[in-house]
Amino acid sequence: MQLRLAFFVMVLCVCVAPVLSAQDAVKVDPKHYTVVSENEQVRILKVHYGPHEKSVMHSHPATAAVFLTDAKGTFSFPDGKKVDFAVKAGDAQYSAAGAHLPENTGDAGMDVIVVELKGKAPKPPAAKPAAKTEKK
Repeated sequence: MQLRLAFFVMVLCVCVAPVLSAQDAVKVDPKHYTVVSENEQVRILKVHYGPHEKSVMHSHPATAAVFLTDAKGTFSFPDGKKVDFAVKAGDAQYSAAGAHLPENTGDAGMDVIVVELKGKAPKPPAAKPAAKTEKK
């Protein structure tokens, strides 16, 4: 029984540790992430990866990203899943909050502007009741 419990705890630690250890990209990977500007609503990051460079596992709040260069790479996630990507300069994308480990798999540098969104997203306006029409 104790052996099973110890094994369970070990597996849990191995699976959960990457998620719990995912931290602010600027703090854990200052080589690749630089803060350009920050206020109460957003934090704007300049991101640069040289050819075949990769980061460490880190997290972001919800983001909008604009790629400044053509690039290809791989995102690794805490659950072990990997997703390859290929983008062109000028491509933009939104990502929900989460943790990942990016890798530039290309032979050229990769430059990105990342806008991290702070606070809660605004609620959509309440639906207005339909106007009544009179029949004549």
